[in-house]
Amino acid sequence: MFYKQLKKFPKNFLWGASTSAFQVEGGWDADGKGPSVQDALGARHDDITDFKVASDHYHRYQEDVRLFAEMGLKSYRFSVAWSRVIPDGQGGVNEKGIEFYNNLIDELLRYNIEPILTLYHFDLPQALEERGGWNNRETIDAFVEYSRLVFERFGDRVKYFLTINEQNVMVLHGNALGAQSTKKESYQQAHHMFLAQALSMKLCHELLDDAKIGPAPNIISVYPETCSPEDVIAADNWMAIRCWLYLDMAYHGEYNSLVWAYLCDRGLEPEFQEGDAEILKGAKPDFISINYYATMTVSASRNDGTDVTHREGDQQIMYGEEGVYRAAVNPHLGKTQYSWLIDPVGFRTTLRAVWDKYRLPIMISENGLGQGDELVDGQVDDQYRIDYLTMHIEQMQLALTDGVEIFAYCPWAAMDLVSTHQGYGKRYGFIYIDRDEFDLKELKRIPKKSYFWYKEFINSNS
Repeated sequence: MFYKQLKKFPKNFLWGASTSAFQVEGGWDADGKGPSVQDALGARHDDITDFKVASDHYHRYQEDVRLFAEMGLKSYRFSVAWSRVIPDGQGGVNEKGIEFYNNLIDELLRYNIEPILTLYHFDLPQALEERGGWNNRETIDAFVEYSRLVFERFGDRVKYFLTINEQNVMVLHGNALGAQSTKKESYQQAHHMFLAQALSMKLCHELLDDAKIGPAPNIISVYPETCSPEDVIAADNWMAIRCWLYLDMAYHGEYNSLVWAYLCDRGLEPEFQEGDAEILKGAKPDFISINYYATMTVSASRNDGTDVTHREGDQQIMYGEEGVYRAAVNPHLGKTQYSWLIDPVGFRTTLRAVWDKYRLPIMISENGLGQGDELVDGQVDDQYRIDYLTMHIEQMQLALTDGVEIFAYCPWAAMDLVSTHQGYGKRYGFIYIDRDEFDLKELKRIPKKSYFWYKEFINSNS
């Protein structure tokens, strides 16, 4: 640190928190909702619950929003379940689903909480999946139709929209979300998502004068293991493939040149149709939203058949690629209970890099700590979460002082929800949901120690 005085957070800074529909709502088939790919997948493991009830936010949203307001939230980032408002993904609209989100938005605004709406968070309608999902170009049209519905029904009150949550995670690690696609298919799916995103951004600007819209990928910093030039090249490789591709496409409307060369070299380049290039150029995001949890360290590929390894951590995702990069260990970083790296300084590094490349205002749509919280005598002492968030907010303030424009911070998560791999064993929320993996109990809402800390923090605006 070389600053004598840190820049203060703006008075209108959107301190908030996040959730997603399929992880928090429950009501998986209530009031005409159609199944999504998440409902079809069910439990990932025999000892982990599915999403049928989740935290029952669908039936308890008023209580939840009241707790959000008492915590002092200035914003709440949530997603619309596509199959709740259009059960088959296309065609008939489910007015009861529309009613739920109208009520949720109105309840948020009643407490002066800014709604931040994510269009798509891992939960494609199952009916579209059965017709080819994102492999099928018709899904692009379906997404635009769905986006139009959301903009027309909610755009009079919602001013911030996110397009596709963590598209890079879906493309690079689809197996973590249950999808089974070849690499070639994954990049064709990505191309279709890019087109859908660009068209929805353009539509948002056409329909809503005051609304702002942006992408929401998972963005990190990638470190070279050593100062070896080969390790630096490997870090550049992975940063481009994992991160810059998705932001370059949203901002510039074209493929990152390094990634395009990589795709062509391996026969993975997606098929373009006439007009695609023009569509991609029409996106014009108003801001960039990023999900940040940890950094990654890599070294040069050895090309000896040993480059591909399992990531340390709870999701067991394969990392490394022959001729591209090899995963390495960073001895300077601590780990969470679930072996996720803890790198607050990397948060500052990431924010600076994103700002320097694109110069668009930045929203933090996810950042948080998953831990096995315990309820003891009616209370949850999650000081570890307070420590984690404090360190990251300190680095975010340093990034502000560095000149980065940040306007919102929405940690994951507002309340406990179904972790995609650990169910209710791994909790992220400021609010404890009193249920076990399969015993729903009374689903009582219990503010954690971090809830009261965040309330005081927001009140002081840091």
